[in-house]
Amino acid sequence: MATYAIGDIQGCYHAFQALLARLKFDQDKDQLWLVGDLINRGSGTLEVLRWCYAHRNSLRIVLGNHDLHAIVVAAGIVAAHRGDTLQSLLAAADRDVLLDWLRHQPLVYQDADYLMVHAGLLPQWTVDQTMAYAAEVESALRGENYLHFLTHMYGNLPNCWTPDLTGVDRLRVITNAATRLRICTADGEMEFKFKGELQDIPHGYMPWFDVPSRASKDTQVIFGHWSALGLQQRKNLFALDTGCLWGGKLTAMNLNTKEIVQVDAHPLDRPVAIQKSEH
Repeated sequence: MATYAIGDIQGCYHAFQALLARLKFDQDKDQLWLVGDLINRGSGTLEVLRWCYAHRNSLRIVLGNHDLHAIVVAAGIVAAHRGDTLQSLLAAADRDVLLDWLRHQPLVYQDADYLMVHAGLLPQWTVDQTMAYAAEVESALRGENYLHFLTHMYGNLPNCWTPDLTGVDRLRVITNAATRLRICTADGEMEFKFKGELQDIPHGYMPWFDVPSRASKDTQVIFGHWSALGLQQRKNLFALDTGCLWGGKLTAMNLNTKEIVQVDAHPLDRPVAIQKSEH
């Protein structure tokens, strides 16, 4: 019996299956934690989501920005972006079942040993606060009026947290931190354009996890989202997005031993339409 956390799959179905084979994954005994961005940009979006739904009792999942984007596109709120690979999902007979299941997944997941989030945590947030704030977004996503939230979800402002935020502004900040955050100031002001490597971070900003006063620093956090960061295994910090979509690797970490298992990107997973310049 083992529990594995796996980095961003992003529709890379063939690499995902190769990784499961290498892990000798047993759905009756083992458990997978998926750090979000299950789908989109790789060619196997529908296949990945169908596999996850079929094995849902063996999974713990948090939502990533691409997962939320798929839900918004399916709802007709925004058009698909160039490079999206959502068409097979949107045209599938079981799309509503799959997307409804996806919409009911958490933004943040925690057990006794680890906390998992797709992108990051704002430095002011304790673990208890993080879970409470995430629950606000989860309630909005799962509620009858979820389309209202989705309609107002996109946007970069407000770009920092204050406890007196209300309504869609409050939910947007929570969502952006959990699904889009890479760097921020020491005070937690978020910047969303940067996607590069550590040495290229703009002046005045730092990785969210390097803020000295971060309230969650004593908790083991697993995350993805930042492929240029690569694999990181630090004290209480585990970054697992190793850029499978971009020709890198798909990474799993055994949560009991912290052993890393990787497979190479599979050529069938990367659609011709996606160019490196879009990274």
